Amino acid sequence: QVQLVESGGGSAQAGESLKLACAASESIARINGMGWYRQPPGKQRELVAAVGNLGTTKYVDSVKGRFTISRDNAKNTVYLQMNSLKPEDTAVYYCTASSSRIMYWRGDYWGQGTQVTVSS
Repeated sequence: QVQLVESGGGSAQAGESLKLACAASESIARINGMGWYRQPPGKQRELVAAVGNLGTTKYVDSVKGRFTISRDNAKNTVYLQMNSLKPEDTAVYYCTASSSRIMYWRGDYWGQGTQVTVSS
């Protein structure tokens, strides 16, 4: 079972930036895909961003141009750089891993989550 631990969450004002990190228990080079989901209060979970083994990325429209997913294989860590934060970005953010080569954004394994709160 792949273990995923998120860090870097916290509070920020609108327009500021935060960077989340996800440490994996095994080499992410051997994992088909890594991603980030989020769940705002009272709402459904949604995919925020994902990166496949070949470097292909996927982003939800609402964060395109503001968020960037990246990975450091040597550190077994995936990051989510969040710029120009908006109050609607407030949510619990979850790190995920996918066993699918094609659907690299699929959440087959989940971290515990980290809270991100953005105020206006």
